[in-house]
Amino acid sequence: MYLVVLGWLYVVLMMAVAEATNTTGTVLGAIVTFVLYGLVPIAIIVYVMRTPQRRAERKAREAAELAAAPSTDSAIEPNAASHAAGAAQDSGVAPVREKA
Repeated sequence: MYLVVLGWLYVVLMMAVAEATNTTGTVLGAIVTFVLYGLVPIAIIVYVMRTPQRRAERKAREAAELAAAPSTDSAIEPNAASHAAGAAQDSGVAPVREKA
């Protein structure tokens, strides 16, 4: 893939040189040609073509983090009660809603 990228950048560089050395061309035109015909499309193509590789790297990193994380199998769950958290039904206190 990178060979095609280098080849295309070489072609665009030659287009920019031809633009700069032409009697009616300018250096600014050569720079615009190189950026708009070369750098921007190549950046988009490389980003799209690397998507599967980035996805595989992310999954490998997540798997490594999961393997490195301590196991919580022996830990007690923090809310293992049989009632809902914050329920005050048996205490005789009525729930109060805040006014908006």
